Amino acid sequence: MNKTSTERPVHPLNLGNIATPFKLLFTGYLSAVAIGYIMALIQILFTHGMADGKIGLSIEDIVYSYYGNRSGTVLEKKLNGSMKMNASETDRFKIIQWVRDDAPKAEFEQEIKPIIEQDCIMCHNEHASSLPNFKDFAAIKKLTVQDHGISYASLTRISHIHLFGISFIFMFVGGIFALTTINHHKSIKYAAIIMPFLFLLMDISSWWLTKLSPHFAWLVIIGGAGLGISFAYMWMTSIYQMWFLSRKLGHSDRRNAMFR
Repeated sequence: MNKTSTERPVHPLNLGNIATPFKLLFTGYLSAVAIGYIMALIQILFTHGMADGKIGLSIEDIVYSYYGNRSGTVLEKKLNGSMKMNASETDRFKIIQWVRDDAPKAEFEQEIKPIIEQDCIMCHNEHASSLPNFKDFAAIKKLTVQDHGISYASLTRISHIHLFGISFIFMFVGGIFALTTINHHKSIKYAAIIMPFLFLLMDISSWWLTKLSPHFAWLVIIGGAGLGISFAYMWMTSIYQMWFLSRKLGHSDRRNAMFR
């Protein structure tokens, strides 16, 4: 049967013509993951960002976190870095001196154990699966050897968690962004969708490369910055399309918007 002139063309779904419930759904998701992203950045500043004992993320922080501070022990590095504010100067000095004296068990029982129980046990106990149990002398003794950064076992664990988790986040953020009809070249849109996954692979790979050599620490910065820029671009474009650009378009313009 031939098409009649009264038939209306079917226009593809895009963020300019979706119903308000879907806009609210997408906006709620984008807002939640944006807050989560900010919290993740704050966590990085409180963990890796204090590895060198100074506030703010630097190349040294990344090197110490993954490659390690080969000039000192793990426990000493932590006491001068991310754990510096959790003990007094006097207590820190006693522990560091004990470590430099080869960490004898007799001296631990007399002088170091009370400090550990006062300042550390609240977090470092048998219930904290991600932290060493400081109720066990053997666990503390392991930290008195030279610092080689994160272990391969821990690096494997956080690598697969990040690959799965961040891939899912960008699958949905990218899916929402794919529905935008902002008038930009298709190649820019395609690049914006695929770049987060490329930067994610670069970021994870750079952890392993930095673990082997500190010269790759710059790649961690580049990979992380690329992820952040990609997320911000897709997030702002999607929100603008749903709530601001659609108001500027007339009814006929929204109906005839092309899916690009």
